[in-house]
Amino acid sequence: MDLNADYWTSRYENNQSPWDLGSVSPPLQKYIETLTDHSLKILIPGGGNCYEIEYLYQKGFLNTYLVDISPLPIKNIQNRNPAIPSTHLICGDFFEHTDTYDLILEQTFFCALNPNLRKAYVTQMHRLLKPGGKLVGLLFDAPLNTDQPPFGGNAQEYTSLFSTDFVIQKMEPCDNSIQPRAGRELFVEFISK
Repeated sequence: MDLNADYWTSRYENNQSPWDLGSVSPPLQKYIETLTDHSLKILIPGGGNCYEIEYLYQKGFLNTYLVDISPLPIKNIQNRNPAIPSTHLICGDFFEHTDTYDLILEQTFFCALNPNLRKAYVTQMHRLLKPGGKLVGLLFDAPLNTDQPPFGGNAQEYTSLFSTDFVIQKMEPCDNSIQPRAGRELFVEFISK
């Protein structure tokens, strides 16, 4: 299965996007509400329809960007919130993105990638984050699928993957997941070395 732009666009066109909550993810909303530095440069990779970017803009975080391989969710965001500059909504391949950020928010991107890209994901996240920058968000703590997204994982795997390039500041069961994901998510906060 080639998880390319056509694959993801087709999923959106056919309303096969169960990861799309239609609103901000409660754990990310809670985290965003703790942020006070409005100058932070923030990236949301593989964000899809990404209600988090709208929430960040509403909260005054105007240096926030999204990158997604499919043009359709980017168009959806532009239609919902034309105040977000089009230059902040990037249609492209995360692995080819070259800017640097203070904070990257993870929301259903890692689990959407083929597991053979996980080491490349960690390397690219480290490359995109400034020293001391943070990767914060949600990772599944469940086996899930082996042949299609979402792909699962566990704390032991994540520790092995991330500990070379990141300080694992927090990796704990999420206490405010949406009901279908309750008990199956870890809230993580990794600091780039």
